[in-house]
Formats: sequence, structure tokens, C-alpha cells
Amino acid sequence: MPPPLLLSVKGAMIRYSEVPVFENLAFNIHQGSRIALVGKNGAGKSTLMNIITGVQDLDDGERWEEAGVTIGYLRQDIVPDPGQSVFDYIFSEFKDEERDLHQYKVDIITEALQIDPQVQMTILSGGQLRRAGLARCLVEEPDILLLDEPTNHLDLEAIEWLETYLKGYRGTLLVISHDRTFLANVTTQVFWLDRGTLKISPRGFKYFEQWSTDLLDQEERELKNRKQSVGIEVAWASRGVKARVKRNVRRLALVKEMRDQLKADESAYRRATEKINLKPMKDLEHSSKTVAEFYNVCKSFEEDHKCINILDKFSFKIQRGDRIGILGKNGSGKTTFLKLLLKELEPDQGRVKTRKELEFSYFDQKRSDLDPTESLKKTLAPGGGDYIDVMGKERHVCGYLKDFMFDPSRAQDKIAQLSGGQKNRLMLAKILANPKTCLILDEPTNDLDMDTLDMLEEILSNYKGTLLVVSHDRDFLDQTVTKILAFEGEGQVDTVIGGYSDYLAMKNGGGEEKGEHSSTPKKEKAKPPKPAKPITKEEKKATQKLTYKLERELNQLPAKIEKLETEVAALSEKLSDGNFYQNDPDGFHETSKALTDVQTKLQRYEGRWLELEEMKASLAG
Repeated sequence: MPPPLLLSVKGAMIRYSEVPVFENLAFNIHQGSRIALVGKNGAGKSTLMNIITGVQDLDDGERWEEAGVTIGYLRQDIVPDPGQSVFDYIFSEFKDEERDLHQYKVDIITEALQIDPQVQMTILSGGQLRRAGLARCLVEEPDILLLDEPTNHLDLEAIEWLETYLKGYRGTLLVISHDRTFLANVTTQVFWLDRGTLKISPRGFKYFEQWSTDLLDQEERELKNRKQSVGIEVAWASRGVKARVKRNVRRLALVKEMRDQLKADESAYRRATEKINLKPMKDLEHSSKTVAEFYNVCKSFEEDHKCINILDKFSFKIQRGDRIGILGKNGSGKTTFLKLLLKELEPDQGRVKTRKELEFSYFDQKRSDLDPTESLKKTLAPGGGDYIDVMGKERHVCGYLKDFMFDPSRAQDKIAQLSGGQKNRLMLAKILANPKTCLILDEPTNDLDMDTLDMLEEILSNYKGTLLVVSHDRDFLDQTVTKILAFEGEGQVDTVIGGYSDYLAMKNGGGEEKGEHSSTPKKEKAKPPKPAKPITKEEKKATQKLTYKLERELNQLPAKIEKLETEVAALSEKLSDGNFYQNDPDGFHETSKALTDVQTKLQRYEGRWLELEEMKASLAG
């Protein structure tokens, strides 16, 4: 016996213009369903959510819901009321007598989502507002819970908590998310909006890729068969038709109709399956092997008369071609690390050194480089004209917009008219027209649909420069990076060779096998790497110059460091092969461990070299 039906829509039509968004739309939502709602940007996902809530009126068709059913909706945009605290916002739809019954849930959920229930809503950032909105939905516990991108602005710990919470949720769930891992973990059914049609899979998102591919393959075969059939009819029509034979005239009209419909269906199929096809990125091999170095960097901030330690004697080297994923809780140091790299901040102690020729392309998650009053065309070609330089070649702006799945007719539209996902796509188009030697992407996956995510992964796979990605999208990190820099808080930073899956394995106790090491020493770790030989008191007493022994050691260190840098580069290049792990798991682990050992030794040599250089400089002074 199927579970009780909570909501049903039949024969629905939604029309905003001459072309309907939906026509003959039909679906059922049952108690306990876990539904992933997927589709390209603009496919109608938000419209379908509004149909479920009842906000969107139907131009035709029927909508039915079980009496007494409650529906909660986490929207993209939340507008707070002046003077309203997070606590008051969460309980704004509750009756006074119901508050005491749900007080305990507020404490649990706000703590897990890392938000203060007493803080004023008007001073929260966009990400914190969404956390407050999510907390409100979870406390309300509606019969049908609609979540629109719930993982945006959440760190990995909060995302994993949310997954666990939703798995035990007693109500029905329908969720939009770009996070494939999240959808695979929480859903058991898929609603796929494809070209105005809703296709339903009875299995969860984990099986979506194979299921959707099979449907598209079937459609392609049907189009080929239709094309062959129409071709036969067109060949008949080309031989002429006697006007007096009405039957033949009708057949000719039918041939024309079939041909026009086939062209329309083939065009729709191409749009549904098109991928961005950009030329490979220009070769950036001319830059130095080491592009940036952090030496014993310390950085802290004071907040509410309390010292917050961000980096503590942090040492790290970024090599040319590195593909680094950066993750951690909010406030753990990710943004500070980037600002130090970009020279927007200075360290309290230690030094940050970057190569003179190093240039940065920076994707800012706040999209501060986009002027909402400018047009798409002006954004890509600020100097005017119809052409834009794309990696040394002139491209028409409209053609380049089409590469990034924009309708060229929208070239004069204002940025303010774009959705969040479209703004992110435009930012990527702007940056990737001429990417610099180092590409920094800060939460690039927020608000993107899955087709655009596939596009971005493909572009990044062809990028030849140095890549740093701040993201909490686990699947995206696994697909795009070969090293994880994990900011654990309190100045602790861990480096793991591989993607997010390797980081997770390290956290679960497999660090040694995955090539894990800490860029900042942990007190609780047993037997840290053997430190460089300390300088003795006798050595420090030297007054005129370094002793012969120390001078000789200092002179030999550069050659040793260069040799180790070569080894690191060779091992890193070997690990960058995306098929290495699948083809030779043991070899991958051995190479990862070897790389960790060499990097640790290199750090010791570099630390010793700095000690001796500083000692030499102080003696000379």
C-alpha cells in the first residue's frame, strides 16, 4: 500500500508569456518522500516550488492538498524585519503557547548551524540570514519541507549535520541543491525539469546521472528514426504532387508539419545536451616552479577583547600547477589565508613571499566586481565595441555569451535582472576570458545548476595555471583539486594529498596512508617530524661571522633545497594524473607518502636556511 498522498497537481499550465513555462504538468507528493528537484537555471524549479506552496496560481489544471497539511519553504532571499532577533524570527509563525514546546529545538539547531539566536536579524550577512531561515524551517517541522539550496554558506561540518538531521526527518522533503553528494545522501526520488516537462525517477539522486543519460540516449535514437522517416516523406514530396488530389495535398501539409516539428525537437535536444566547448587554456609553463611561500606565518585578530588565533607558525609552499582545495569552518582562516596571499593583509610574524610575475584572477563569492546597473555586454567589454579578447583572440561578445549558456539576445540586459546562478556564470565568463597565472575561486559553485557545474569542472581541467578553490561542495573538490588545505581553527591547518574523499579518510584515521601532514604542528600528535638541528649557545656567541661549519652548511642548503623542490614537483605531477588512483591505488598511496616525507624534509631545510641567514644578518649588523 503506497504512503498517504499529501499533495497532487494535474494538467497544470503556467504561462508568463506566449510560451508556457509548464503545460500539462502533473505530479504527486506522498508522505515520507525524499525528492531531489533538478534542472537547468530557468527551467522552472522555483515556479514548481511556488505551485506546491500555493503562491503560484495555475492558468489551467488542478492543485489538491490534504486538509491540514503544513508546508515550509526555505527561500533564496530572506528580508528581515527591523528590531527582530533570530529567536523572534524563528518563532514568528508560532502561537505563544507553542513556543515552550519547541524551545529545546531552537537551541540544538542554532548551535549546529553556528548562529546566535539573540543576535539582530538586520546585522546578519546574507549567509547568516539563510542559516536563520533554515533554522526556522527545521524548528517548524512542516509536513512538506521545501529547501532551496540549503547547503549554501554552510561549512562541511554543518552540511554533514544537516544530512543526518534530514535523514531522520519525519516529514516529506523536496530539495534543490547543486551539492551532488548532499542530494545523493538525503533523497530517494528525483523530479527532473527538462524543457518544460517533469520527468520522475523512483530512485534517489545517486542514480540520476545514469537514468538521465539513458533517457537522452533513447530520445536521440527516436530522433534519428523520425529523421529517417521524415526523409522518406520529404523525398516523396519533392517529386511533386497533383493539386487536384486532396489526399496528396493533405499528405504534403503533414510532411511540412512533421519536418518543422522534427527541427524544433532536434533544436531542443541540442540545447538540453549542449556543453560549453572552449579552447584549451593557454600554456602558463613559463612561470617559476614555486609561486608563493609562507614561512612561519602568525596571524591573529582581536574580537570582543578576545584574541582569535588564525595562523600559528604556518609554513606552506604553493608550486606552479598546484590544484588546492581550501576548506574549513567560517572564521577558521580561509579568507585570511587568501588575503595574505593577495597582499591585502600583512602577517603579524613570519613572511609571505610571492613571485614578481605572479598574477591573480579572483572569483569573489560576493560578486563585488559586478555592477547591477551595467549590461552583460558592457561587463565583458567595458571599453565598448562588439568584440572581446579571449586568450589572445577576438571573439564577438554575443558568441562568447553563448559559450556560457546565455541567450545572445540578452546581451543588453542589466546584471540586476540575472539570477544568482546566472551572475556566477557571467563572473566566470569574465574571469576565464583571460585567466592569470593563478586562479582563485571563492565558493564558485553557489547557485549554479549541475550543467553549469559540469561546464566549470571541464574548464578547470584544461586550466594550466595554479588553482586555489574555496568550496564546501565535496564532489566538486574531488573532481577539481589534488591537494586539500584544511583550516581546523585555533591556528591549526592540515594538508592532505588528494581531494575531499582523501581528507575525510584522514579525519577518520587514515591520514598516514593518504599522505596527510600538518602545516602547523599539533601538540597532541605523536612524534612530530624531527626538527632541524638547533643552534647552540656557543654558536650564538659568535661575534664576527658564522663559524666555518655553519657557513659551509648554509652554502650547501640551496642545492639541497633545489633538489628536493624538483622531487616535490615530480611527485606532484605524478599525483595530478586523475586516473592514477584508479589504475594503481597502492602506487598512489606510496607516492603520496613519499611526497609528504619530501615536503617535510624540505620544510626542515628551509627553516634551517632561514635561521642561518637571519643569524648571519644579525652578526653582520
